[in-house]
Amino acid sequence: MKKPFYQKLTVLATAFCLLQVGATTSNGAEVNPQYEKRSDIPSQYTWKLEDIYPNQKSWDKDVKSVVAQSDQFYHYKGTLGKSPSHLKNILEQYSTIMRKHDKVYIYASLKLHTNASNAELQSFTDQADHMSMNVMEKTSWLYTDISKLPTKKLKTYINDPQLSAYKYVLEEMMRTKEHTLPEKMEELLLKTAPIASVPESTFTMLEKDIPFPSFSAASAKALPLNRFNYSTYMESSDRVIREKAFQTYYHTLKQYQDTFAQTLSGQVKASNAYAKIRHYPNAIAASLDSNNIPVRVYGGLIQSVHRGLPLLHRYMAVKKQLLQVSPMHMYDLRAPLSKKDNQYVSFEEAKKRVIDGLSIWGEDYTDVLTKAFNERWIDVYSTQDKHGGAYQWGSYDTHPYVLLNYRGTNDDISTIAHELGHAMQSYYTKKAQPYLTAGYPTFLAEIASTMNEQLLWHDTYKKAKTKEEKIALLCDRLEGFRTTLFRQTQFAEFEKIIHEKDQQGESLNAEAMSNIYLELNKKYYGPSIVSDPEIAVEWAKIPHLYNNFYVYQYATSFAASIDLTEQILKEGRPAINRIHHHLLTAGGSENPLFILKKSGVDMSTDQPIREAMKAFDETLTELETLLKQ
Repeated sequence: MKKPFYQKLTVLATAFCLLQVGATTSNGAEVNPQYEKRSDIPSQYTWKLEDIYPNQKSWDKDVKSVVAQSDQFYHYKGTLGKSPSHLKNILEQYSTIMRKHDKVYIYASLKLHTNASNAELQSFTDQADHMSMNVMEKTSWLYTDISKLPTKKLKTYINDPQLSAYKYVLEEMMRTKEHTLPEKMEELLLKTAPIASVPESTFTMLEKDIPFPSFSAASAKALPLNRFNYSTYMESSDRVIREKAFQTYYHTLKQYQDTFAQTLSGQVKASNAYAKIRHYPNAIAASLDSNNIPVRVYGGLIQSVHRGLPLLHRYMAVKKQLLQVSPMHMYDLRAPLSKKDNQYVSFEEAKKRVIDGLSIWGEDYTDVLTKAFNERWIDVYSTQDKHGGAYQWGSYDTHPYVLLNYRGTNDDISTIAHELGHAMQSYYTKKAQPYLTAGYPTFLAEIASTMNEQLLWHDTYKKAKTKEEKIALLCDRLEGFRTTLFRQTQFAEFEKIIHEKDQQGESLNAEAMSNIYLELNKKYYGPSIVSDPEIAVEWAKIPHLYNNFYVYQYATSFAASIDLTEQILKEGRPAINRIHHHLLTAGGSENPLFILKKSGVDMSTDQPIREAMKAFDETLTELETLLKQ
């Protein structure tokens, strides 16, 4: 299916859940405030959705309005060939409709994401879904009709000054013309969209509904386990707790592995089917074509990361030494290196660290960051019914909104910088671009965010005073490489393999997928860590596999961000101005590879991956040097 011009961005991270209120420990140390109900959370830590709609009545009014406008818009069908000025008018009307559509849809979604079990809000989002389908049915003809224009006329439109703001949009329609189907087929595919989304919806509900049993550890009483607090246990300093939580979690997932396998298999089959219907050689080509990214970039990433695996294996050996465990297991990967790793950082302190750490961007940037914190663009704390992870979202006519599940860890501070990187790119892009080119493509989506993580890290490391602080920070950075450059590429390779298996007619049952995943895990992590049999079913918990060929972009974006961050640190203001102008404000106005090249990095080559591996090597060498002192 073709994507809307304005793409919503959802960036997921590890999810956590907090259950009840608490402010200090018995010795007076500050701890993470915990909330059972949303109504318990102080308003300054919840996002202000009244900025979108002040009340239900105003939302209802826009729902009716946008449906009526799309009904009227349908009458323009078949008239695009009249003149450039006529097409300009139609594109402007389309933009008006879709801006309102996005605003209505996002408002309903944001409300549900902080109270997912609320039946009234579920009905609310059902209404938004119905509205969206009506609008899409009455506006989707625009893509087909533009593609159906004679090539000569379309070229004339592309070069007409009246349509200069839409030049790249029209060029993209010309480029993908051969993959646009006849009108009736496009309409039919649109009607299948809800069916195609069933695997993802099923995964989401299954993940939510699985009951995890409590587990016992020698050093503690029976501990409750759920999909949120699992990550907390994985960061415990108690190895027995980590081991038992790991085993209980994955043994439970394995009980549902056949259902997860059918769900993921359904996603893969749909992806392959749509690619074939649109005359692409495979699903990778179809997915990457939406951003005009050559397939060689995907394959090149995997090959380049394979060449860097000895570095990851070397890091695993150092980590084993640091943790003083033998053998080292998968459940040891996120163990704290010191008690300081578990110290709680208040949200107010995290806010200060983020603003200070990103001050290199300049006053205008930090002024907007301060506004985001102070004017409730951010939803901070967890409840049981809140959407897991972290993301940034918003419509063209709203400020960005950021969802967090803040627990007060150093990782959470990095997540704030990450999501605000998305928010700032959205903020600047919408100021600079018209609606149709304001949605930056997914290939660019993770660069500004991971740059913020890198800049924050460098600022924090520069301020570190002790050897212990430096070792902890170096380990944090190396973990960033492990979880983003290496781990996301591992996911991407797994996704590529299972799509190829299905295309070749091979079965994608649970056993087959687990065997593939376990072998990849052994290959990536090497001999210094035990690839426990439980990890074979990790594929069952990865939500990004339901967003076709998305995860590779975390790795490519990470590599690009390493390169661009180094340019900022070395050049200062010239690099900041270049990146701001060519990346933060470009949106989808040009080919993403061109945008990045103008910003200072060429992702059509393996150079950025090699530079990232060099930075990984340098960071690891610095850690090894400190450990010898």
